Amino acid sequence: MEKFPIMIRDVPEEERPRERLVNRGAAALSNQELLAIILRTGTVKESVLEISQRLFMHFEGLRRLKDATIEELTEIKGVGEAKAVQILAAIELGQRVWNLNPSEKYTIRSPEDAANYVMEELRFLNQEHFVCVYLNTKNQVIHKQTVFIGSLNASIVHPREVLKEGIRRSAASFVCFHNHPSGDPSPSKEDIDVTKRLAECGKLIGMELLDHLIIGDKKYISLKEKGYV
Repeated sequence: MEKFPIMIRDVPEEERPRERLVNRGAAALSNQELLAIILRTGTVKESVLEISQRLFMHFEGLRRLKDATIEELTEIKGVGEAKAVQILAAIELGQRVWNLNPSEKYTIRSPEDAANYVMEELRFLNQEHFVCVYLNTKNQVIHKQTVFIGSLNASIVHPREVLKEGIRRSAASFVCFHNHPSGDPSPSKEDIDVTKRLAECGKLIGMELLDHLIIGDKKYISLKEKGYV
């Protein structure tokens, strides 16, 4: 028996993605429904919801879809160049919105505050990024700098590179972050060695290392809480 696709027009109007977004807000929609809105239309044989579902299945969720190329997207049946461009444009726009600097300075009072500040930026990266955030005397963020990209090594992450930017910004303290692409934030011996070295050098010039956080996938470890700062 031939299977007929369920088209958007066959779905009750109040349950269609576009109508649900208007009535309930974007947060009420699943990733599949949001992608369906971006794609707009399906094909003769397949609804836009079915295409969006296949895309997520093929790329195993948002993590790999975020890094997909036009060539990889257009390999999916029902996704032409126009739809691939729409997807990449939406992803890039979302990343740019996330990276906007808020008009009010962000305050870091706890490891959780620190983790929230960088979690969405760092947790999807495929390489390790070592990032420093510099704070004023009120623990407000005054600058964020990516110091190094690559595997963390005590001989590569030089305290002078970290502290130089803090001195230039007249920072009172700083917080360091780096991500583990595996998603597991458990610290390595190198992570601990780098932390101790930065804390010692910071004390010499009067710039306190408040914490070093390792970012995993929606989880983090504070090396201060572990007693290494």
